[in-house]
Amino acid sequence: MLPTWAGLLLSAVPALVVAQSANLQGSVGALTSLEDKRATKTCDITDYGAVADGSTDISTALNDAYTDCSSGGVVVVPPGDFALATWVTLSGGSAWALQLDGIITRAGTEGGNMIFIEHGIDFEMFSSTGKGAMQGLGYEFHLDGDIEGPRLLRFYDMASFSVHDFALVDAPAFHFSMDTCDSGEVYNLVIRGGDSGGLDGIDVWSTNIWIHDVMVTNKDECVTVKSPSKNILVENIYCNWSGGCAIGSLGEDTDITDITYRNVYTWMSNQMMMIKSYGGSGTVSNVVMENFIGHRNAYSLDIDQYWSSMDPLPGDGVQLTGITISNWTGREADGLERGPIKIMCADGAPCTDIVITDFAMWTKTGDSQWYSCQSAYSDDASFCLQAGDGGTSYPATTTTVYTAPTGYKAPKMRGDLSTHTWSTTASIPIPTFPASFFPGAMPYSALAAGS
Repeated sequence: MLPTWAGLLLSAVPALVVAQSANLQGSVGALTSLEDKRATKTCDITDYGAVADGSTDISTALNDAYTDCSSGGVVVVPPGDFALATWVTLSGGSAWALQLDGIITRAGTEGGNMIFIEHGIDFEMFSSTGKGAMQGLGYEFHLDGDIEGPRLLRFYDMASFSVHDFALVDAPAFHFSMDTCDSGEVYNLVIRGGDSGGLDGIDVWSTNIWIHDVMVTNKDECVTVKSPSKNILVENIYCNWSGGCAIGSLGEDTDITDITYRNVYTWMSNQMMMIKSYGGSGTVSNVVMENFIGHRNAYSLDIDQYWSSMDPLPGDGVQLTGITISNWTGREADGLERGPIKIMCADGAPCTDIVITDFAMWTKTGDSQWYSCQSAYSDDASFCLQAGDGGTSYPATTTTVYTAPTGYKAPKMRGDLSTHTWSTTASIPIPTFPASFFPGAMPYSALAAGS
């Protein structure tokens, strides 16, 4: 029996210890408190020559402040409008923090990463007021169809870190990437990009990362796990007119395991969740996708190992095994055009142990919808899955249904955008924070913007 929404809303706010028990191994986040870091040293960039005039390059001041506080302390970008024309790489720090209370606006034109933080441990990047932001002015690139500009923020080889309570806006390319990191916590973020592909919200290929209470507006990835990744927990995610969440794109030697997406709300997006590949090799295993709510999305559950947007790669296909989908509700845009369950597995590596339970979605347009599967197996045949242990491919089979499932109705968020007015031709304003990121679930940590 499907749970009532009253019951789900109560269960949507589990204790912190429960949240961290899913996939995560040990503690995540910065090791030293902000109070201790501030007591060690404070390095305000305006004491190093930075000027809040919106035009003077702060790169030298930011680098100098970091040099003085990189072994313990807090680098402060105070309230005000600051320009960054030369990208900064902050490498090798420990027990330090970057307090972003002002707005850093892109003033340079190079590719790469506006702020690149690497090879460090015990780091925290945050806004104490919730008003801090990085403004990429990506539309200046996108006017000519160019998405080869810089990322706003990139971490590489970082351990025991926290990122929270600021906005990332209008990236020329991706907004935030975490590459080969460990034991990080990312939360209370608002990301708003242009209505175009190639402008990902959060991309992570790392180990032991907790991403929660994040809202993304763009037209590409919302929060995406890439290879290699292990022990990733993603929850309380608000894809508010976005591309939707995903795992992939997957290629050769894929290695992804122990991933949980939980409490994901998706509005007017490309999909609620997608696993995408074409050829390749390796494995994706032990993935849980639970408590998903969707409204007016093109695709809902979309596992596509013949994804037409990528060129075929060498290999028989990535092996998907142990994929559990549970408690999905809401309404897709048009279930006859794009059914709510599409599982197209590689014939050379059929999916095994695919489990779908408590799945109740219905079409907003029309009076029917379909479920389609190819080379996908479960212990018990359900929807379009075949029963068995896999090993043998089979062609796509489609089941069309004409009766709405019981319990498909689901709540909506008050902040759902009525239109995506942030195209690629004008500056995108810095958004405000929603009160919550999933119906009935308050943020695990209080929003700085609400303090």
